[in-house]
Amino acid sequence: MILYSMPTSGNSYKVRLLLALLGRHDVQRIDVEYLTDALEQAKQQGRLPFGKAPVLVLDDGTLLPESNAILCYLGDDTRFMPQSPVARAQMLGWMFWEQNQHEGVIAVRAALRAYPHRRALATPERMAELLERGHDLLQIMEDHLATRDWLVGDHATLADLCLFAYTHSAGARGGFDMARFPAIGAWIERITQLDGFEGLE
Repeated sequence: MILYSMPTSGNSYKVRLLLALLGRHDVQRIDVEYLTDALEQAKQQGRLPFGKAPVLVLDDGTLLPESNAILCYLGDDTRFMPQSPVARAQMLGWMFWEQNQHEGVIAVRAALRAYPHRRALATPERMAELLERGHDLLQIMEDHLATRDWLVGDHATLADLCLFAYTHSAGARGGFDMARFPAIGAWIERITQLDGFEGLE
């Protein structure tokens, strides 16, 4: 298989993290960073159906876009996929929330700070709005993790890996005040202790 991966993207990182935790070193990786020839080439070759990474190319050539869909494919029948239908639905609920709410605030604020071609959009009003909204979203996670070690069940699932990708860098990259969220901090530490863990580049 081949993974088209954007090195600085949390969405791509979550797939790389799962592969590392599963010991899957058989997947070829092609880096397609923002504003590079490699990204444009991948688009022109039709390798990025939705115009963005990550995309997993299966052995038969099938293209699987969208990070959380890739997580579900790779995580099927592994320790990161709950066996109970209810627990699976709860896991998917967190993963849908990550893309629908969390990623569009936490990741966007970090991107506005990091990528030069997006800095024109980083008005003081927009950044303040994202900061306030991001703290509210992180508080949802904090309240949930205050009474449990993992988002769903008694061990790490795809939901934890999915939300870890942008949450663990929310302070350094997004400027969020992570000292306000000790339960999230402890959860982040637990994930970094998982066998095979690899950090964001």
